Amino acid sequence: MSKLAGVSAITVSRALNSPELVSPKTREKVRLAVERTGYVPNLLAGGLASNRSRLVAALVPTIAGPVFLETIQALTEALAESGYQLMLGQAGYHNSREDALIDAIVGRRPDGIVLTGIMRSAEGRRRLLASGIPVVETWDLTPTPVDMLVGFSHEKVGTDIAKFLHGKGYRRPVVITGDDQRANLRRDGFEQAWQALGGRQPEICSVAAPTTLGSGRTAFASLLDEAPDIDVVVCSSDALAHGVITEAQARGMRVPQDIAAMGFGDLGFARHAHPAISTVRIDGTAIGRQAARFIIDRAEGRPVEQKVIDLGFSLIERASA
Repeated sequence: MSKLAGVSAITVSRALNSPELVSPKTREKVRLAVERTGYVPNLLAGGLASNRSRLVAALVPTIAGPVFLETIQALTEALAESGYQLMLGQAGYHNSREDALIDAIVGRRPDGIVLTGIMRSAEGRRRLLASGIPVVETWDLTPTPVDMLVGFSHEKVGTDIAKFLHGKGYRRPVVITGDDQRANLRRDGFEQAWQALGGRQPEICSVAAPTTLGSGRTAFASLLDEAPDIDVVVCSSDALAHGVITEAQARGMRVPQDIAAMGFGDLGFARHAHPAISTVRIDGTAIGRQAARFIIDRAEGRPVEQKVIDLGFSLIERASA
């Protein structure tokens, strides 16, 4: 294949295994030669020689929900720009498969591991630390990360939502939340801040994660029977908020005049709903690109001076609250 590409064998090897070390013109010559010959490089052999697999593993709670798609897309693209590929694993919302996935991933010696959320399993944390593989925890915040972290504080999200809604004059909230750890942190942050503002303890309704429009409708209908005087529903996802709005409108209620709704995630449909959903925007693209930067820097021997990055969040005020 080196003869077909018009370059040396070592240049072909560099173009395939360390593309950043060769010129774009040379990479294109090698790419065309690979295309014409149907050559598939032996990644295992290359990994043994260089001690790098050019493979990064990422664990997400679910591949069905859209909330993490922006992060995964950005992570995939940023890694690909430097010649790395992403392997995706679904851990579930209750970490039931996380330890088993960690074992399988560590055994394949990827160049990095990206986790959605904090590694809360003590056994999983020990295995990651012992492996020596660069680890990035995302979509959460802790003073004691396994290695590197890029995310935001879920408790602060809940606190800021409480302050926002209280400032708008709402006084009788309820919370509909998924039963996962990060949603529970937002719930706790809201509940504590609301009571600190002098409000009553809000009713809490938990639904199974991943949350859906349907679970939002069902939960809101149940809450209306138990607490008919509520004036705002705080939801752990935009899907739940959309469900609340749909059920309210089906009952002839005006949003936000009769009942307001607050979401989380700022998914693509949120601004186009009727009324548009007030929510919390997370910069998933920035999370994905920073996670990739962490992994690539460590894999290629560059120092990482700031290992914890809090990207924060933005509260988006629209018509639903």
